[in-house]
Order: sequence, then structure tokens, then C-alpha cells
Amino acid sequence: MGILEWLKDLYRHMEWADARMWGAVFALPTEAQGDERLRYLCHHIPVVQDAFLKLWTDAPMVHPELGEFEDLAALRAWNRAYYPKLHAFLETVDEAALARGRDLPWAAEIAHRVGKAPEPTTLAEMMTQVPAHSLHHRGQLAARLRELGGEPPLIDFIAWVWFDRPGAEWPG
Repeated sequence: MGILEWLKDLYRHMEWADARMWGAVFALPTEAQGDERLRYLCHHIPVVQDAFLKLWTDAPMVHPELGEFEDLAALRAWNRAYYPKLHAFLETVDEAALARGRDLPWAAEIAHRVGKAPEPTTLAEMMTQVPAHSLHHRGQLAARLRELGGEPPLIDFIAWVWFDRPGAEWPG
């Protein structure tokens, strides 16, 4: 398996895991769904995913604020709508594109936070970052779900492989 096919697998897993996490969020009692930390994480994960896709496709860097969504169902619908665009983009990528560098529009913010400008980043490296970032915050979301009395779903990559790489089953 080449790097491009590997990355496509990571993104198929990411969608499956996102859909399963949304199912767990909506299994919570309605009052728990209003939890500030839960709502922040449910917003942050897809906003970052969307930001990178916009970078890769040269789309305007406009990101909806959490308050722009009527409720979590609207946020979930927006997250779900991201995936067809992502998969369409993935079909345009070839091995040569993966090696090309790209400047990050938020490089100055990174330099300010860590005290050093980021090194050049390839598309392959950025495409690895997005599922890794999502995984990190899904772990935080799983912990918050448990704190609110919910049950986080099994979303490990290896479990997805064991289940024969199923497609995402979006709730609602």
C-alpha cells in the first residue's frame, strides 16, 4: 500500500469515527448535550478538518463560529457535509502532490505560540496531521462523554480494520 492509499484509509476511518462519536453525543440526555466543553470539542474537530481542506483547495478561509449553529444537529450536519468534499479532493491527489510544500496561513500564530516559525510542510505531512489532530480531540471528547454519563464508542483504527473498514453510519 502506498502513502496515498494509506492516507485515504486514514480519512475513511476518520469519517467512521466522527460518525460514531456523533452517535454517542446524541445518546446523551438533552441537558448533557448543552455542556460547554462537549460543544467546544464537537465544533473544534470539524472546524480544523475543514480549515485544512480549504487550505488544500484554495477555498476562502471562513470558519463558522460555534454560536452560528442552531444546535448540535446543525453542527453534525455541517460536519457530515464536509466528507463528500474531502473524498472528492482525495481523488484529485497524486503521489507527486504529496511531496509539494505548502505554507500555512496560521504560521505566524504558530511562531508566536512556540517561538519559532514552522518548517516547510508537505501535503502528505499536513494530510497526516488532520486525522491525528482529530484523534487527539476525539479522545478528549470520549473522556467528556464518560464524565457526562455517556458511553464512548469503540473507534480505534485497528477496530475499524477488524470490522472490515466499514463506511460511516451517520446518526440522524
